[in-house]
Amino acid sequence: MRSSIEIAPLQVYYSGLLFTPRSSLIRVGYLKNIPWVTMEPKVADVWSSLIQTLEGHTMSVRSAVFSPDGKLVASASDDTTVRLWDTSTGKQCGLLEGHTDGVNSAVFSPDGELVASASGDNTVRLWDTSTGKQCGLLEGHTGRVYAAVFSPNGKLVASASGDKTVRLWDTSTGKQCGVLEGHTTHVVYWVVFSSDGKLVASESGDFTVGLWDTSTGKQCGVLKGHTRSVNSAVFSIDGKLVASVSDDKTVRLWVTSTGRKCKVLKGHTRSVNSAVFSPDGKLVASASDDETVRLWDTSTRKQCGVLEGHTRQVNSAVFSPNGKLVASASGDGTVRLWDTTTKTTIEIIETHDTIKVMKFSNDGTYLHTSHGILQLKSSLHSGGNLQPAPPLTHSLYVTDRWITCNMKKLLWLPVEYRRSCSALNDTANLIVIGSGCGRVILISFDFTALPAAYLQPSVSGIAGKSFLGLVGY
Repeated sequence: MRSSIEIAPLQVYYSGLLFTPRSSLIRVGYLKNIPWVTMEPKVADVWSSLIQTLEGHTMSVRSAVFSPDGKLVASASDDTTVRLWDTSTGKQCGLLEGHTDGVNSAVFSPDGELVASASGDNTVRLWDTSTGKQCGLLEGHTGRVYAAVFSPNGKLVASASGDKTVRLWDTSTGKQCGVLEGHTTHVVYWVVFSSDGKLVASESGDFTVGLWDTSTGKQCGVLKGHTRSVNSAVFSIDGKLVASVSDDKTVRLWVTSTGRKCKVLKGHTRSVNSAVFSPDGKLVASASDDETVRLWDTSTRKQCGVLEGHTRQVNSAVFSPNGKLVASASGDGTVRLWDTTTKTTIEIIETHDTIKVMKFSNDGTYLHTSHGILQLKSSLHSGGNLQPAPPLTHSLYVTDRWITCNMKKLLWLPVEYRRSCSALNDTANLIVIGSGCGRVILISFDFTALPAAYLQPSVSGIAGKSFLGLVGY
């Protein structure tokens, strides 16, 4: 295998300038050659025999997330802290200390005024983002807390724990307002609110999905029937249905008002990893280890399409805003775009990376993913016609070794700066990367200063495919 410097010597040169110590004479003399980086990552002042983190986390970063307005980043780490970072300067602006064990996740409230952190010390803590001070200690769990999530209106927090419970908390008082008991074995790994905030669904290793009424804190259904672990559950937009997927190869639909199963959707031949409802609720798309995405009609409860083409497991699928396209992400290093009417592939994007979280932009012309933006070459408009998508001037993306722009290698990431998690604020041209050694780096870009070759999406000579390519100049 060829080394990075053989493949992209100029881009590695740029990275050398950007990531070397500030006092380096080469950096001082030549950093002006990359004017398109407007916020530099924090690096050491001088060379050292021991590379170390001078400021930031001291252990692995588990999550990094932007605030709703994009002005802050919250990072959660195994070093027991949450840290806030100012995206305009790249500097730490808050050290949220109080947990006594690693922090598994941190999330902003919808208005951005609070952060909720979930920790292995059995607690959830609330923090005021304007002061950086703790404003709530949510105690009650007797096992590790794996996740915490705000309700859509920000008035509640739901937490999932190794004590087999989900707990509801009032964010204004910090008081517990519900203990959702019902799972009988194993930990509760995740919890999700319905879009109106009236219901909560939770999953445990006991093969069930718990359904809870947030106004009363009482269980309104135990969705039983799966014979192996449940991998995810999702509400329909109107909250009337839940779709759950399992290692038992099935998708199951449930009526939330009764908690009763209305259909077992069979067809996959291996574990099902995720499911999603179409915007109008008429279809469900499920992604499976059997290398397929399957479409299901929610009115007839029958399979209405098999999307085949991936060569490894499919991790996730998502509908476009008009419901006419499905994008699927696979372990084969590709994202495929499908026409839901013809059930055919209309585009393949080769990311050489595994994506697990993604969503379409509001206009359906590109994909937001957990690693950055993927530009689409085509989109289905309201008339049902396949048309070229208007090109973005730029689309940033982070792979395991590279930051790319419009699918072209832009900056090589040294080993100690490679991601354990990452997030992107596309409106601010800003990337945040959390590393396994505790570093959190923010890099922003001025795309008006980039060479023209980067400002057009990379398209190969093979119809329907886009590649992570290389620009040389």
